[in-house]
Amino acid sequence: MSGEEEKFDSILLAVAEKHRGGVPDFLHTMASFLRRKTDFYTGAKQSEWEKLLLDIFRKESALAMEAHAEKVKAREATQRIKKEKERVEREARQKEIDANKICDISDEEAAAIIKEEEDKKRQQLLHKAGGAATENLDDVSKPIEKVDDDSEKAEVGKLQPNAGNGCTLDKYMWTQTLQEVELKISFNVTFALRARDLVVSIGKKTLKVGLKGQEPIIDGELCGEVKQEESVWVLQDSKTVLITLDKINKMNWWNRLVTTDPEISTRKINPEPSKLSDLDGETRSTVEKMMFDQRQKEMGLPTSDDRKKQDLLEKFRQQHPEMDFSKCKFN
Repeated sequence: MSGEEEKFDSILLAVAEKHRGGVPDFLHTMASFLRRKTDFYTGAKQSEWEKLLLDIFRKESALAMEAHAEKVKAREATQRIKKEKERVEREARQKEIDANKICDISDEEAAAIIKEEEDKKRQQLLHKAGGAATENLDDVSKPIEKVDDDSEKAEVGKLQPNAGNGCTLDKYMWTQTLQEVELKISFNVTFALRARDLVVSIGKKTLKVGLKGQEPIIDGELCGEVKQEESVWVLQDSKTVLITLDKINKMNWWNRLVTTDPEISTRKINPEPSKLSDLDGETRSTVEKMMFDQRQKEMGLPTSDDRKKQDLLEKFRQQHPEMDFSKCKFN
């Protein structure tokens, strides 16, 4: 059967190659031949020759889909075998390393180990992103127009933080915890992006993100320093870039992503109580002290350390009333 099907392939291929319009033009030529050289259309009812064509094309379509499914199954089976072989080899290699049976590894092996660790981080990031609520990028952060407390007058004009304690701008949004910053950029494209289509450069104090050959969406100095080796990015849904930046200073809230961004009010940040309760006692006390001091500085009021100094000075003044402390200042 296969031989019978293929015996006219060379002739048909030669004819098909002469049709610059592809399959539509080729089919048009075949239909025209039947019209001009046969009684295909006039020798039978229209319903009969239409049914004949549909039956033939449906049969060939079923055969094509079956062959395609078999190819997919074969390819998947090959990939599973390859992955299993790689897993077995990797585990055997790891056992040798753990048993101190080898003292060094080649550059290629080192690169493979690094790539494997990076892949694990990316998979974790994808899993995290998949479970998170999708932010509405149309809901851009708005400036604070009025405050109830006079001590917060300096906050007027700054942007209200979004639900993730970051900021939603017209081209991207970011959220933060004390430990890291998560940035989300959705590109307005009509095709599926690949990693090679993107420019993502994470420096210790800089960030550049955009499409190759186009003006970067972000290209500037970060609000704070980050750990490059712990900061990762991933392409999500073929149109969205998700970047996680690991803060070096884990005691401060960022008031903007890059220095050219508008400032948000860090006084309006509301960290989840559950997050603080997850910390051990010493770390939680340090974080709460840091948050108190940061708000005190923004209001021009003494920090906890300044208060301690004032208490010590007041106690010393009471013990030595004969001394003049009017010119005593804190540095």
